[in-house]
Amino acid sequence: MKVQPKQGMHLEDQKELLIELKNVEKCYQTGNIRTPALRGISLKVYKGEMLVILGKSGCGKSTLLNIIGGMDSLTEGSFIFEGENYSKLKEKEQTEYRRNNVGFIFQNYNLMPELTASENIEFISAISKEHLDETRLLEVVGLTEYADYYPAQLSGGQAQRVSIARALVKKPKLILADEPTAALDYSTSIDILKVIQKIVRHGSTMIMVTHNEEIAKMADRVVRIKDGLVTDIVENFEPYKAEQLEW
Repeated sequence: MKVQPKQGMHLEDQKELLIELKNVEKCYQTGNIRTPALRGISLKVYKGEMLVILGKSGCGKSTLLNIIGGMDSLTEGSFIFEGENYSKLKEKEQTEYRRNNVGFIFQNYNLMPELTASENIEFISAISKEHLDETRLLEVVGLTEYADYYPAQLSGGQAQRVSIARALVKKPKLILADEPTAALDYSTSIDILKVIQKIVRHGSTMIMVTHNEEIAKMADRVVRIKDGLVTDIVENFEPYKAEQLEW
């Protein structure tokens, strides 16, 4: 069970370090044109925390998430995960890092349309070193009766719940969520955020990218990014419950 930080007691004083980014830069090259996406980001992420990254479209927040998730490589700087340097991984090593350590929750769900809800989860568990029980996970996200439904037969909220269960099944050390409620209505978003909050309370580490300022209230810490730089990091000593959020 996750213990919320007490007033005046910072995460760095009570939690173990999971990730450290040091002066991370990312530039995209198109011909002779270099486009900087990240311009020197330093950030620590602690085990068992919920970290929300805020910023306008194009600020670099999704690029940062992709680097942490092993879906993109950095240009300069260092990416340390559990004390090991993951800054210059080869493609095969990136794949192993993603498979063994990271669960992903995407805005557009990324479910395989030809597989049922249960099969989408089983597909990930089959390629994982360790995995949780698929039936139990469907129960956790409230979809037991929809196990044999295909993605096209599910609502947006139900599809996102399958996506969450799929992210959890391989027992990842880190869960990354990229705008997980952006395509959902308010009521469904709150339901999804309740599930996410329950996951974090049981010890998972979550990094969520969003443009929704209200969602940031449920985070342990909020990181603001502008023009590829961290402009502010704020710690919430009393995070909101998902049902307290309004927009």
